[in-house]
Amino acid sequence: CAVVSAMMTSPVPAQVTPQDVMQTFALRVAPALAVPADEQLRYASLALGMLKEAGLGLLGPQYALVVDRNPKVQAVFLFWLPAIGMPVHVGAAPVSTGRIGQFDHFETPTGVYPHTLANPDFRAQGTKNANGILGYGAKGMRVYDFGWQQALRGWGNGGVSTMRLQMHATDPVLLESKLGTPQSKGCIRIPATLNRLLDSYGLLDADYELAADLVAPPWVLQPGRTPVFGAGRYLIIVDTERESRPDWAVPARAAAH
Repeated sequence: CAVVSAMMTSPVPAQVTPQDVMQTFALRVAPALAVPADEQLRYASLALGMLKEAGLGLLGPQYALVVDRNPKVQAVFLFWLPAIGMPVHVGAAPVSTGRIGQFDHFETPTGVYPHTLANPDFRAQGTKNANGILGYGAKGMRVYDFGWQQALRGWGNGGVSTMRLQMHATDPVLLESKLGTPQSKGCIRIPATLNRLLDSYGLLDADYELAADLVAPPWVLQPGRTPVFGAGRYLIIVDTERESRPDWAVPARAAAH
């Protein structure tokens, strides 16, 4: 089968199991969210439903990211999607998506967005913007690019315009403490620790690793990375339309205040 073949040809990546990633997530990603089993199942079902609706069948077991843009949730979930059976919840963390009501701020669009070389990633330069903010986070942070997408304008009379959908870290001093609430212009802000985990294991880098094997490693890939077996390629954005904030969606560091 495809799994056995991949393991025979790539023994080192196959040694990094979903359980390994789960343990590393628990040790390294902060802030993190403790999501109850019933909620894990809910988001797993949403992920499979969105993939089916988009007409995307999985070519093999792989990782996927699910983001709930709902203002009362603002969370990202990492799943392992096996060839057979329900997805396995690996871990979750707070995010910030689009904050409507302000000029040039979009509502983060829902849908399934492939992570491909058609929209090359890059790395933060560590320079501050006009507002004195590290918009992409500290120098070297990976910026995941999902291309131009149609999104609802969050200002004026609304309507739809084009925005660049990216996922990236944020200013570690000024903005990371606000993860868990809508703050961005439409992109997805994630903890720097999660950024590093995705980057070092190549959890969304199926196309990038394929290019590395067949042609040459894209410059954005870390030389010392440990690519996993079953690297994924999909970012799935949903909105659960909740009217109240579940207890588990409150980051631990925010709950302490």
